[in-house]
Amino acid sequence: MTIEIKAPTFPESVQDGTVATWHKQPGEAVSRDELIVDIETDKVVLEVVAPADGAISEIIKGEGDTVLSNEVIAKFEEGAGAGAATAEEKPAEAPAAEAAPAAGGEKIAMPSAKKMAAERGVARGGGGGSGKGGRVLKEDVMKAGPAPAAAAAPAAAAEVAVAPGERVEKRVPMTRMRKRIAERLLDASQSTAMLTTFNEVNMKPVMDLRKNYKDLFEKKHNGTRLGFMGFFVKAAVEALKRYSAVNASIDGNDIVYHGYQDIGVAVSSPKGLVVPILRNAENMGLADMENNIRDLGVRARDGKLSIEEMTGGTFTITNGGVFGSLLSTPILNPPQTAILGMHKIQERPMAVDGKVEILPMMYLALSYDHRLIDGKEAVGFLVAIKEMIEDPARILLEV
Repeated sequence: MTIEIKAPTFPESVQDGTVATWHKQPGEAVSRDELIVDIETDKVVLEVVAPADGAISEIIKGEGDTVLSNEVIAKFEEGAGAGAATAEEKPAEAPAAEAAPAAGGEKIAMPSAKKMAAERGVARGGGGGSGKGGRVLKEDVMKAGPAPAAAAAPAAAAEVAVAPGERVEKRVPMTRMRKRIAERLLDASQSTAMLTTFNEVNMKPVMDLRKNYKDLFEKKHNGTRLGFMGFFVKAAVEALKRYSAVNASIDGNDIVYHGYQDIGVAVSSPKGLVVPILRNAENMGLADMENNIRDLGVRARDGKLSIEEMTGGTFTITNGGVFGSLLSTPILNPPQTAILGMHKIQERPMAVDGKVEILPMMYLALSYDHRLIDGKEAVGFLVAIKEMIEDPARILLEV
């Protein structure tokens, strides 16, 4: 039975996607729910799995093609791959029969084998392919004969390209996600009146608190580790309640004040920076925050986040300190009007009550949209964060 493989249903915020990688080729046996293709959108990479046991009969949208929501990208034959998979378990002579040329005399070849055969100007394999169902693979083409002298030139060029003193360049297309990130960052810098204010915070009180209670905290909350991000999210929630403009967004000529705190936590993934959202963070305890932050971070690095988990947000926190950044100016994540930047904890000599002490200090940066937030509010918000981190009891007492 033929089944149409369709692109996933995209949310309203996503117009289309791009076929990133086909993990299975036509005729290759596939099990039910096995990954067959990745589709990259502006925000996430969506996985499409096999609807049943069988094989892809035809790929309609190749890698790099643009697809719309629910558009047909391939055709799938249920049960088609079973015979090829079973053939491998038969005696050696059985695959040879299957490897015979098709009725038109043409061997079934994988796309990569066809390309190599065309480049080399040779037949697609010898007596038959070594792939499933007798399909011709790249290895079969290589065994069919050496490449002609003209085809050997690229190999020689490759050797020259890596010779000492040579200036090697590699040009690759920008991924859809990276292009979207670039567009949003450029838009933020051009369409907002962005300004950054700085402060520094003494991390010793939080570090001492963490040192004294981390084991008990982890035991009490089923293995959830006590980190620093949870304290900053908790402090940000309390500060946002006091400074509503920092938690607001601009929609055209309107200001939208949010009565909730959805905190975005910027995470670096192999495909680019993503910002999953802690929804209703005002209702979370410290353990819930730490657990959710860790879960979102792991799934972001594995590419398992859904679009819904990265949509929305009223305020963002980014931590460049995990990479060693001592100071930076974070860029806004529109339509949000502010973003908090954390940095590396660095021991520095500080004047305390007329004496010099070595303290673990962190620079904090708050970038904000001056169209909505005045300097007084921005500085007040950042000072509130500083005071709560330097005296964590303030978070508990909400003072």
